Amino acid sequence: MAATGAALYLFVTVHLLGNLQVFLGPDAINHYAAALKSVPEILWGARLGLLACVGLHILTTVQLARINNKARPTAYAKKANSASTAASRTMYLSGPTIAAFIVYHLLHLTVGSAHPQFSETDVYSNMVFGFRVWWVSAAYIIAMALLCTHLRHGVQSMFQSLGFNHPKHSPRIQKFANAVGILYFAGFASMPLAALTGILPPFFERL
Repeated sequence: MAATGAALYLFVTVHLLGNLQVFLGPDAINHYAAALKSVPEILWGARLGLLACVGLHILTTVQLARINNKARPTAYAKKANSASTAASRTMYLSGPTIAAFIVYHLLHLTVGSAHPQFSETDVYSNMVFGFRVWWVSAAYIIAMALLCTHLRHGVQSMFQSLGFNHPKHSPRIQKFANAVGILYFAGFASMPLAALTGILPPFFERL
């Protein structure tokens, strides 16, 4: 789980940095998307690798849940949750919700079947017109809040699983994980909010 989580964290980081180029204008993000598509071997290799990581991450989650259930077949009479956080207690819920959103997100901005004005080459307009639908932006922001909550706990657990759990390092890791959750959410949420408020105008308004 830690290894696949690390790979997915790396993807989320690259994905966020790539998408933030929308603030540099249509040319920047469209050229970025064209560069990715220009080498299909690498693009599809990354996609298949990402799909494998998602599958393994889900599989290890199910296995871990079964191990936990076998370790305590009888539930607590009263659970105080003194050593856990809201993020850790909602991991099993946020994970499937994020997975369901990813399917819609791919249909919306990658495949285009859920986008009425989809263009194969104009990624900028796909994002701007797609996020100008308020309920799409609302769903995206909620999903990103769940993702970043999941990510915040996942990053901290990843270091612990990889053997970095130490009184000297743990507080720093926790601060880093908290910063990741906040900064990544701010980055992802900034794009639909900018489209909704007109900070990112449609391409034809720039001509």
